[in-house]
Amino acid sequence: MKIATILGTRPEIIKMAPIIDEISKRDIEQVVIHTGQHYDEEMSDNFFKDLEIPTPDYNIHVGSGTHGKQTGLMMKGIEEVLLVEKPDIVLVQGDTNAVLAGALVASKLHIAIGHVEAGLRSFDMTMPEELNRRVADVATTMYFIPTEQSAINLLAEGFSHKNLFITGNTVVDACFRHLEIAKKRGFEDESLAGLDIDNLDNILTLTMHRAENVDVKERVVNIIDALKELSDMNIIFPIHPRTKNTLENFGLFEELNNLSHVHIIKPLGYLDFLLLTSKSTLILTDSGGLQEEAITLNVPALTLRYNTERPETVAAGGNILVGSDKDSILENACKILSDEEFADKMKNAINPYGRGDSAKSTVDAIEDYYSRGLLNIEAPEDIMDSFTRKMASIKEDISVAEFEQKENALIHMVFDGENMKFPFDDLNLNGMMITYDK
Repeated sequence: MKIATILGTRPEIIKMAPIIDEISKRDIEQVVIHTGQHYDEEMSDNFFKDLEIPTPDYNIHVGSGTHGKQTGLMMKGIEEVLLVEKPDIVLVQGDTNAVLAGALVASKLHIAIGHVEAGLRSFDMTMPEELNRRVADVATTMYFIPTEQSAINLLAEGFSHKNLFITGNTVVDACFRHLEIAKKRGFEDESLAGLDIDNLDNILTLTMHRAENVDVKERVVNIIDALKELSDMNIIFPIHPRTKNTLENFGLFEELNNLSHVHIIKPLGYLDFLLLTSKSTLILTDSGGLQEEAITLNVPALTLRYNTERPETVAAGGNILVGSDKDSILENACKILSDEEFADKMKNAINPYGRGDSAKSTVDAIEDYYSRGLLNIEAPEDIMDSFTRKMASIKEDISVAEFEQKENALIHMVFDGENMKFPFDDLNLNGMMITYDK
């Protein structure tokens, strides 16, 4: 078996590192393809070495550009590699242009696709990430899903539960794995060493880069006004170049930089940033991935967004959506600082993304599919039978697997009277309402 993994951005490399590592440990042949979507020093070979994973076999060197140009160049380069390597399955992760390009190319070549972190939905179609993950899911063969809620999103869109694998999120594997590497190294960034992070109290780590925040002056002003009043916190702000340029254009950068409790520094390397996150009292962010890392590292998070494709972190109690509302930011930040019970509840929120064994579960499933010949994408030989979609109320003790075998059916949705449930094979359907195909 040969597995090809497509990487485009730093978060993809970070989250796929545990899976790449697991594949290597099992001596499965693999090919790593880097699109070069975000090439800088952090994307160099040193980054892969720092994470202790193999450097890419191919780098397409796409660089930056418009969505259409970037995706088109990726598709051309990925297709050339896949035609030569002929993998049994292509793994893509998340919701980037590399995911979109990889899924489209592999599907056209009739190569199975494994989508890691499938099923996330913000339901905000203005987000390019939402379009990318939805299109990728249409082409996917195996869905590796972080939570039951994300799996239900896919069931609602008509995908078969037979191809859905709730593995947890590799962000947990990655945090545990990479934090140990970071602790061995210690802080290497000069700006952090100068701040003496190890001896600072009440660290608030701030990240802000999304256009819906930094491109709207009113929102930026509200956020900065909140930061001004959080003078009891040591605010560490690794600033994105685009964010810095926007703040300068709005005439707000100097005002923020002059606050004595705000420390604006250049963007950090991943391991330094992970170590900083682990030592933080509070995270204030508009990043999706950082919401996951915060709850994994038991750090309360306030998210500067009005929606999130990580609602499980909010439901679990480790994350609160505050938008750009000054009062909401201040109310919750101050409560975390002053109310120990409230802070402990957020810190001890049960991680919805699993225990750190997602990579193992993912590769186990791939090996099982390969051994059963389910990775082969072939044209059907039988004439399709018509089917009907039905709904039923179940009044007997019968499991999903038993019902499907007895009725020669495929269950789609299960409703227990209050919530949708994932149709695990051993789920007892007594008292449930179901929809199914027969």
